[in-house]
Amino acid sequence: MSGKEWTKSAWRSYPARQQPAWPDLALYEQVLRDMSELPPLVFAGEVRTLREQLAEAGEGKAFVLQCGDCAEDFSRCTGPAIREMLKVILQMSVVLAYAGERRVVKIGRMAGQYAKPRSSDTELVDGVELPSYRGDMVNSPEPTAEARTPDPRRMQEGYFRAAATLNLVRAFTRGGYAALDHVREWHRQSLDALPTVEKYEQLAREIGKTINFMTAIGLDSNNPIMGQVTLFTSHEALLLGYEEAMTRRDSTTGDWYDCSAHMLWIGDRTRQADGAHVEFLRGVRNPVGIKVGPAHEIDDIKRLVHILNPANEPGRLTLITRFGTDKIGRFLPPLVKEIQREGFKVVWSCDPMHGNTYQNDFGQKSRNFGDILGEIRKFFDVHHAEGSVAGGVHLELTGDNVTECTGGGRQLLDEHLGQNYQTTCDPRLNAEQSVELAFELAGLFRGSN
Repeated sequence: MSGKEWTKSAWRSYPARQQPAWPDLALYEQVLRDMSELPPLVFAGEVRTLREQLAEAGEGKAFVLQCGDCAEDFSRCTGPAIREMLKVILQMSVVLAYAGERRVVKIGRMAGQYAKPRSSDTELVDGVELPSYRGDMVNSPEPTAEARTPDPRRMQEGYFRAAATLNLVRAFTRGGYAALDHVREWHRQSLDALPTVEKYEQLAREIGKTINFMTAIGLDSNNPIMGQVTLFTSHEALLLGYEEAMTRRDSTTGDWYDCSAHMLWIGDRTRQADGAHVEFLRGVRNPVGIKVGPAHEIDDIKRLVHILNPANEPGRLTLITRFGTDKIGRFLPPLVKEIQREGFKVVWSCDPMHGNTYQNDFGQKSRNFGDILGEIRKFFDVHHAEGSVAGGVHLELTGDNVTECTGGGRQLLDEHLGQNYQTTCDPRLNAEQSVELAFELAGLFRGSN
């Protein structure tokens, strides 16, 4: 595959999994033609900057914090929802940057994470077989035949909502919302909401003292540079027609970039070496993530690395492992050993969410905070033992006070989840649990756990 000439539409001649059964193909193609004329959402220069920072993460000079919604809802494309998500990401990044003494590469699962893979094309709802909900960019979660019918016009709506999200994110991250004195106050509010944990309090005090020192020498929030951060965007490159329509040739380099997001990833269900998703992504210059679950073959992963990064360029590929806390000790060490033996330059990231999902007695999917933290700890331990670099984490979280994952400082139990269970797909850490996880990660950086 990697030796063939690439075009952005060549994927159409390869087997493509997880694509909706669009009922009106003429409408589908017309929507894609219209979208191909719309402005890009991100720019080639921004993508190149992310690749440079990911290369640093591969060498242990930076750490990747990739996080956001499981699947974005159109209804959540609001100012308050975007602000609260950004607030959590900024809080986490400051804690990690201070404790790790390195750059934190902030990548949101946002401004495009509107589609989700499903294990079946249909599902039974009250005895009626309906098309599965595949995310707001495809259909609607309401259990009716009309709502579940895939509508390609939703892709165009997804584009405009992604543009609105990016517009607000850029305004916040450039306009002073990310200033350190704001982050300090958020830490104070977060710690007040959690049970007293001395190691959290001590780290927060240290961060506060550092901010005070910076202010004392004139590096305060009145300095515009101190109030600006960069947040990159990412999503699973699932709907290949959408990705093709958003792919443009850079006028300065002649290279192709998928301008729907800075980074894209291939899911565990769609990473076939001879499949359409791999064929499409091998030709764009964006950083690419590969999700790797327990059902992998190491030789298949090696083949994917060859196809997607034939020149072995640092910052191009991120291997995002999603094994579960009870399986990571069996699957991660041999994978790390073999990738290192081959000399592949990759960023290693831990997705501690998907492998730790369970269904409780109430029929709700959930994840336990202790399992999530446990997998991250084992991820760090394995990389330390193998002389490799634990380069980042990949989390599903929200800025809202949802009750979807058990455990954490408030010790949520399964019976508490009904209080505010909002997700239409997978359970997410809430804002308090997310900040708590950042403080726990800070302990790992400092070797105190």
